[in-house]
Amino acid sequence: MMFVFNGIIFLAGVAVLGVGIWVKVDSGSILNFLGQIEDAPAELAQVLNVGYLLIAVGALLVVIGFLGCCGAIKESKCMLMLFFIIVLLVFIAEVAGAIVILVFRPLADELLEKVGVAAAKNIKKDYGRNPDITGLWNTTMSTLTCCGFNNFTDFRNSPYYNFTIMKYPPHCCPDRSNPCNGTVAENQMVPGCFPKIKQLVDENTVVIVAVALGIAFLEICAMAVSMILYCKIKSTMA
Repeated sequence: MMFVFNGIIFLAGVAVLGVGIWVKVDSGSILNFLGQIEDAPAELAQVLNVGYLLIAVGALLVVIGFLGCCGAIKESKCMLMLFFIIVLLVFIAEVAGAIVILVFRPLADELLEKVGVAAAKNIKKDYGRNPDITGLWNTTMSTLTCCGFNNFTDFRNSPYYNFTIMKYPPHCCPDRSNPCNGTVAENQMVPGCFPKIKQLVDENTVVIVAVALGIAFLEICAMAVSMILYCKIKSTMA
């Protein structure tokens, strides 16, 4: 049982570590894109470090899984105790993080509103004029199948909008192969990137909560099994 629990933790750590590395090396990711926004709120800089956080968490999970598996196979009391302490600290940190998220949720909404304003200014200033910014927006919109940060109105009065004589990028239009103008009904335009991400999170809230509770349950079970095994191992085998 101990080996199974920690095998799952080890594989989860490898997956999280891989995602963290991908976020840092993928120049077209949404986080790298947000880092290019001018006049973005200072608090956004902390959010952009999520790649490093994922790498740290993934590496920690790999170490936890390794300690648990080796401790169970070798019946090492030292490894099992170290495993228990690390998992307990991680569990306490997760509980504290959940409380912080609940308490500071209004501040997160305020931060997202500031990011939206900065992103809209970024589009109106550079989309269609700055190749790097234009490419980042196009990559993001193609990947997420969305239009602008808030909606298609972000592109009004942008260099692209003025150069094409009041047309929106193809990513915003019902026919994604051609730009469209303001005669297209608003309900036919592709939704904005932020509303789409928010909708995706809202629709999967139950799944996210279930996964979080499952991880917490797995950690509690792993700690309990490690202590049972620790107590059964003779001190001479430590």
